[in-house]
Amino acid sequence: MSKKMFPYIPNSEEKVQQEMLDYIGVKSIEDLISDIPEDMRMKHKMELPEPFCDEAGLARHVNGILGKNRTAKELICFLGAGCYNRYVPALVDEVVNRSEFLTAYAGEPYEDHGRFHAMFEYQSMMAELLDMDVCNVPNYDGSQAVGTALRMACRITHRDEVVIPGNINPDTLRAVKTYLQPDVKITFTDYNPKTGRICLDCLKKNLTDKAAAVLVMNPNFFGIIEERAQDIADMAHEKGALLVAYVEPSTLGVLTPPSQYGADIACGDIQALGLHMNYGGGVAGFIATKDEPKFVDEYPSRLFGIAPTDEKEWGFGDVLWERTSFANRDHAKEFVGTHAALWGIAAGVYLASMGPQGMKELGEAVLQRQVCLRKNLAGVKGVSLDRFSGTPFQEFVVDFSASGKSVKEINKALLERGILGGYDLGAAFPELEGCALLAVTEQTSADDIKALAAALGEILA
Repeated sequence: MSKKMFPYIPNSEEKVQQEMLDYIGVKSIEDLISDIPEDMRMKHKMELPEPFCDEAGLARHVNGILGKNRTAKELICFLGAGCYNRYVPALVDEVVNRSEFLTAYAGEPYEDHGRFHAMFEYQSMMAELLDMDVCNVPNYDGSQAVGTALRMACRITHRDEVVIPGNINPDTLRAVKTYLQPDVKITFTDYNPKTGRICLDCLKKNLTDKAAAVLVMNPNFFGIIEERAQDIADMAHEKGALLVAYVEPSTLGVLTPPSQYGADIACGDIQALGLHMNYGGGVAGFIATKDEPKFVDEYPSRLFGIAPTDEKEWGFGDVLWERTSFANRDHAKEFVGTHAALWGIAAGVYLASMGPQGMKELGEAVLQRQVCLRKNLAGVKGVSLDRFSGTPFQEFVVDFSASGKSVKEINKALLERGILGGYDLGAAFPELEGCALLAVTEQTSADDIKALAAALGEILA
């Protein structure tokens, strides 16, 4: 029996423990574990540090640990690969930290008006940005949105095979593989080693009339715009398959929306729309389609709609609730759990504050910085920008092979100079050993770009 009280362990006071034991008719705590074999019991004390018995001491200790971290706030950041150092307007944090949003979980329409209304506005703005009719309440992240979109395509077409390109984010691919197993077959198709885009000849060989969907990431993981996306859609539709487009919503102020190059289902992540990186995210996925029953009926996640009330006001609530696993537990087509509603509200505030003109200016700013970075790196000895000829947007591949140094060595040297280097492509793409993926955002300044170019000049000299 414990002889010591611990402030963070309930019922650790000896008197309270004895009262509980007396109530259930047991002499000691050891009697409660008597059926556990002796050889499975730990006989020694756990090697734990001394506990902090005061809150101030604990806070000082934790802050000391956190103080060792170096984040993108202190460093110059050129790391992207799916999570980006975007600027989050103060308005976003102000709204999402309001108590009625921050603490809301999953209420009902009659007592949760503000959150339902906010989510409806988010869905509407996302649908406009994507040029689609319907957008869902955010699910866990972009990777899960891809898996769900592909499963939706399988149910719509009554097929169980999907075609996935080789230039997909490897983290997304791992999640998709898990989400589709064991009953959906994945057929892979190569990317063109010269352009970095999907190889149309390879796709033509791999695409059969058994395919439910073709996935295209646009821009793809190498940061390259899939300029032949319409051709890919036409090839998919010719075989009776759907085109699922994974898009970066922050690019759509200047890039063609997915519906206009033949995408049947659009999906992706809203991290770039007002979500802090938070050690990998702040992430939330979206799915968008046309307003047709064959698509809407297959959404497993919640959809919020608007309707007039008896009091002649506008009300907001779930659309086709019976299609979800919340309503149909025993025979649901697909199961979903807690959705990322708070991040949907954050993205909604971001889109409302930016407006169409703001999104256009955002895209232009990112493009300008990407071009500026490429120009500054072009003169650095040991750096090659010619690995792929496809047009990049906010990320591009840099080849350090000629320098004789590995990406890991270069990134370590950059970090010593206060710079977060690019994503090392060699592990996921062995054919790109010695290559890194560099990213820019609207937060990348001219001084940041000059600092990277100068640092690489020193490191590779």
